[in-house]
Amino acid sequence: MQANFKKDILPHFIGITVFYAIVLFYFSPVVFDGKIIFQNDILQWEGAAKEILDTRAQTGEEALWTNRLFGGMPAYLVSFEIQGDITNFLTKVLTLGLPHPINSLFFGMVAMYILLLSFKIRPEFAIGGAIAFAFNTFHLISLDAGHNAKIWAICLIPLILAGIHLAFSGKKLLGLALFTLGLMLQLKFNHLQITYYTILIVVFYGIGQLRLAYVNKKLPSFAKVIPILMLGAVLAVGANLSRFVAVFEYGAYSTRGKANLTAAGSSQDGLGKEYAFNWSQGKLETMTLLVPFFYGGGSSEALPKDSETEKALRANGVENAQIQGFIQGSPTYWGDQPGTGGPIYGSAVMVFLFVLGLIYAPKTYRFVFLGIVLLSFFLAWGKNLEWFNYAIFDFLPGYNKFRAVSMALCMALFAIPVLGAMGLEHFFNASRTNSTQKNLLIAFGSTGGLCLLLFLVAGMFGFTAPVDANLPDWLISSIQEDRKSMFKTSAIKSFIFILLSAGLIFAVLKDKISYTIAGWGIALLLVVDLWSINKRYLNEGSLQYSPAEQFFAKSPADEKILQDKDYFRVLNLENPFNEARTSYYFNSVGGYHGAKMRRYQELIENVLSPEINAFITKAQEGNFDYGGLNALNMLNTKYIMAGKAENSVFQNPEANGPAWFPATIRGIQTNDEEIGLLNTMNTKAEATVNSLEFENIVAGSGTVQLTDRAANKLNYTVNAQEAGLVVFSEIYYPKGWKAFVNGAETEIIRTNYLLRGLVVPVGESVVEMRFEPSAYYSYKTIVVAFQYLIVLLLIAGVGLHFYSRKNAH
Repeated sequence: MQANFKKDILPHFIGITVFYAIVLFYFSPVVFDGKIIFQNDILQWEGAAKEILDTRAQTGEEALWTNRLFGGMPAYLVSFEIQGDITNFLTKVLTLGLPHPINSLFFGMVAMYILLLSFKIRPEFAIGGAIAFAFNTFHLISLDAGHNAKIWAICLIPLILAGIHLAFSGKKLLGLALFTLGLMLQLKFNHLQITYYTILIVVFYGIGQLRLAYVNKKLPSFAKVIPILMLGAVLAVGANLSRFVAVFEYGAYSTRGKANLTAAGSSQDGLGKEYAFNWSQGKLETMTLLVPFFYGGGSSEALPKDSETEKALRANGVENAQIQGFIQGSPTYWGDQPGTGGPIYGSAVMVFLFVLGLIYAPKTYRFVFLGIVLLSFFLAWGKNLEWFNYAIFDFLPGYNKFRAVSMALCMALFAIPVLGAMGLEHFFNASRTNSTQKNLLIAFGSTGGLCLLLFLVAGMFGFTAPVDANLPDWLISSIQEDRKSMFKTSAIKSFIFILLSAGLIFAVLKDKISYTIAGWGIALLLVVDLWSINKRYLNEGSLQYSPAEQFFAKSPADEKILQDKDYFRVLNLENPFNEARTSYYFNSVGGYHGAKMRRYQELIENVLSPEINAFITKAQEGNFDYGGLNALNMLNTKYIMAGKAENSVFQNPEANGPAWFPATIRGIQTNDEEIGLLNTMNTKAEATVNSLEFENIVAGSGTVQLTDRAANKLNYTVNAQEAGLVVFSEIYYPKGWKAFVNGAETEIIRTNYLLRGLVVPVGESVVEMRFEPSAYYSYKTIVVAFQYLIVLLLIAGVGLHFYSRKNAH
């Protein structure tokens, strides 16, 4: 029997078309005009990845090491591809050719739609839930910032859970296929913090399924699903094995690994609490899920015409141009975080439906998804719920590797639409009784009523922010009044959207409209609500034709340094350790990356930053003390940039060069001792070696010349009058760098805390250094084979599903 087109195909076709149309129209300048989102993080990534991308384009090979940031680090932390990898092609096909990164939102809607269908939620309700999940403000603001991998990883969560749920629902092959595909792609995007949150979601769901199995006496059936899902996890990890092993291997040497110093606050494993919990949401800030401008929106918001702030500025004689500048970026945010791009909001309508779900959804899923939401809140509150989060940070394995804990709200933004759509479905499936309207009123009152109450009692909040201390007294009261106005307007808008959605449901109860019309009406309300908020943060002004072309346009300073074809590094004094524009053209002392090498970070904090500050102080007095730049000199820092003008470039005559023979070796036994010596030691004449790690290292003499260089390879000729240690201005990393002296592999010695050293014999020698990490080379074939296997599994799973449906019909 043939499938019913109107019932079995058309609703899904309409749903996918709606999802595609939302992305298409919201991002029409991107799709039709070729514009690009101006994403600061992505521009910084382009700078950091320039050498890697150029090597790939010019040679067809991977630059597994990059010299362009932080003196050098593994390139697979910046950009990573394996020959034969099909995941990029797969995402292009699955998102119907939409451009990256906006295709993530389309995929997220489709994935959530599949998940909701797996819970037997009718398409017209599932569509609204899918829109609320993928189109929330957190995703759009994150895209604007350039957090593309994070959004992709989040948008894959529903597909992962859909596969797990289908496996527990008896559709084991289809469930295995979807779970494996989702997890493979999530691991590809390499956002381990989101994967960690995904695991927490799966644990909550698994506990719920275990309870169901116990109550229904089906524990053997539950047990049979576990090995199937374990097989899927093995396949997904296998399809990313090179990336996974490389990142895991690097973790021990990164800022996520154990500290090397025993100084105060330096000996802990992972990130420090202060750093990890810096972006912690205030407890009341979670209310932005219901009232988006509860805390004033973003750190910089545009105020409406004739706002109280504008009136105050005009009354105090401020020039019109300054008024407009201030009004377009007013400090309206008054929450607990140091700053924010905007509120985390997934529509008040969906919060209303979530409460309905707490009343009507099956008991197990009520507790599962409520538990996920509450855990999400607790984790996002960070240092504002110290007793809980500090314990989690100290005892939950791996959790101390992550930062920006407010990101945990992605779990709530996932769980609320699931339970909301489930609540709508089960509300209408339930028998109509005297309590039906009462329950609807409870859901409306607890959300819409709360919004109305907030509107009425807005005056009880202070609307004060730390930034107010920087404003004149006559302006503070005006901007606080505008914050209050935003609060009240937002509360009443949320009330109206909840009222309208409740009205649609009530109309169905009174047989005035159909379920279908109500479902589409709620979906429309969700689109209108989220669209209007999102456009404040990601709009036409966020798009440009070629932001990279403007951002990386050569300055006179760049042109001057580019005339020098030697091998050296550059220090940009303008925010050196948080920018990668310099890396686009030069090997940089600084850079932009969230997981620097731990030793390099320790060098920055204990040596480089004080050294740079001391140099600037002296330079401002006319004393350019290049000889005092001990650490910068050993990093071969030949040029210092203090701006973009040609005369802002300073050549350092004391840079040590690519390699040299130190006259003296100073044996040390601790990292603290070694890094302390770098503050005072002449690194051209002396070198440190940890005598507990490397024995019998002696000083030599001679000359060293760099003869050839590439991302993964460095060649030198050495003429040694005395055998001994050669120091190279290259960062030590033992997992992949190999050295050969006259063709014989030779141990690389760590010297000067984080540089490479080699002992060479008397006479002329040829030294070759090659970066050949086994994590990349050992698993390439396995990765590609597993990816094809997962695609075949997907085809088999989907094919069997439709074959079974056809036979059922």
